[in-house]
Amino acid sequence: MFERLKVLVGHPAAADEAVAPLIGRDARLDMFRGLALVMIFINHVPGNFYENYTSRNFGFSDAAEAFVFMSGLAAGLAYSSAFAGGALWPAIARVWARARQLYFVHLSITMIALAIFAAAALGFGLDEVLEKNNIAPIFGFPLQTMIGLPLMTHQLGYLNILPLYIILLLATPLIIGLGQRWPVQTMVGSILIWAIAGQFRLNFPNYPTQGGWFFDPLSWQVLFVVGLLSGMAMKQGRRFVPRSPLLFGLSAALVVFVLLWVKIPPLGDAGRSILGFFSKLGLPFYITWFDKTFLALPRLLHALALFYVLASLGVVRHIAESRVAAPLRLMGRQGLAVFAVGTVLSLFLQAVKTGIDAGFLLDTLLLGGGLLLLIGLAYVLTRTQEQARQRAAARRAAG
Repeated sequence: MFERLKVLVGHPAAADEAVAPLIGRDARLDMFRGLALVMIFINHVPGNFYENYTSRNFGFSDAAEAFVFMSGLAAGLAYSSAFAGGALWPAIARVWARARQLYFVHLSITMIALAIFAAAALGFGLDEVLEKNNIAPIFGFPLQTMIGLPLMTHQLGYLNILPLYIILLLATPLIIGLGQRWPVQTMVGSILIWAIAGQFRLNFPNYPTQGGWFFDPLSWQVLFVVGLLSGMAMKQGRRFVPRSPLLFGLSAALVVFVLLWVKIPPLGDAGRSILGFFSKLGLPFYITWFDKTFLALPRLLHALALFYVLASLGVVRHIAESRVAAPLRLMGRQGLAVFAVGTVLSLFLQAVKTGIDAGFLLDTLLLGGGLLLLIGLAYVLTRTQEQARQRAAARRAAG
């Protein structure tokens, strides 16, 4: 009975059993990617009741860290085997084709977002929407901004994560090539790049405005690389980060401690005072604070600890494979389409909430209706793909 329980919950003290190479989809990845998309959708409609219950209220990290890590994990699973042998260019071209697709999706939702806010201002007199989400430079520097938008050096608010993902995908062939030969050294190099970027505030430039990208690719790559190397190992039936009772215990303790930090004000105040003390001693900001642009250490450690704990619990796999998680799995399988439509829908709801005084009931109707629409979209796309595969199989059988 006890042995059965250890298998069910993925007891961290159990031996690191052999893992079969992953064939097909991992239900956990689909479920958590769907859950991240739900939280991103909710968080992209500021001021709603339900944003108080997304992951960012229970730790230092939020859905953005989960999105980037799982994007790396998915890339490792999807692309790494093509680099193991055969022609190199087709393998690279496949990754870059995905980056190209993301680029055109980013441009499309950017233009649609501008249309939504322009319509809100013209049709309903909501001029204030033109002062939010980094739209104002379009009026102050129209020609320069028209250059910056396709270069991704000018990004609208809430449309920052796809440019990051595009840059990371462009670097993916190099990372896979290095990771296949020297995985540990590749991870160490990634950490060094993260530290150097934070230390010297290295970032991709904005244009025409000042400053850098909201998600600095040189900093955020470290989460993507952890995910990528983990996905590569999973594809081969290995673990990049081994299962360890000690590491599990430390990770679980950190997750619980951070939860208490954010939920118990005196503890949070004491923690910030300690970090402030170390800052005065000379430790840099990306070690002692919670900066999101440069993925500060507290955010990074919390995200990694949370991912490790969830990956170590066997019960998570059972939940992910259950019927209850089916809507999340559907959304995760159609991640790009759901993200794009969800982003457009969330910006539309921002405009709606600007013109009306929304409360709990209206938030429920707006967000609930939006989520049902996204689930329906994921279902239709999945069924369409399945039917296309069935027709292709029937043609092959007949031929």
